[in-house]
Amino acid sequence: MFALDKQDLLNKIISEVSNNEGCKLYDWEFVGVGNGRTLRVYIDKANNSVGIDDCVNVSRALNLKLDEDENLIPGGAYQLEVSSPGVDRVLKKDWHFSHAIGQKIYAQLTKTLGELGVEEKRWEKCKKTEMKILKVDEQSVFVELVGGSQVVIPFSVFEKARIVFEIEKGSKNK
Repeated sequence: MFALDKQDLLNKIISEVSNNEGCKLYDWEFVGVGNGRTLRVYIDKANNSVGIDDCVNVSRALNLKLDEDENLIPGGAYQLEVSSPGVDRVLKKDWHFSHAIGQKIYAQLTKTLGELGVEEKRWEKCKKTEMKILKVDEQSVFVELVGGSQVVIPFSVFEKARIVFEIEKGSKNK
């Protein structure tokens, strides 16, 4: 949809605006066609503490900044949405996985767990499952599967991944 130079510039602008408002750019995407086009911006803060005021502030500042260059986003009108990535946030970038250490994720892989070295028969052909992130290095995510098997998965093998939101047993809403 965007030329790489415009994508890089848009990423830089969104990141700067988010930082100026005390937040961090988590991710962004441009979806839809025609009058239904939407620029979705996901911001984050320490301890996942993004609030409505943060979203409003980033949205207002970003609107002003994007209006300065009408050619940055081609094709006319679009909607701007700013939100937190949510509790079941999508993991795309290396640092997304690093921030999710100790958490359970649901992952869809491009290779089977058997191809990645898991020897248990039940995982041999599995490409989609829940797992817990143990650690992350420059190239891979170290995970534990249900039952205790551990495997190292290169970032390039993740097709999709997101955090699994779990409610702790025994917790009560007051």
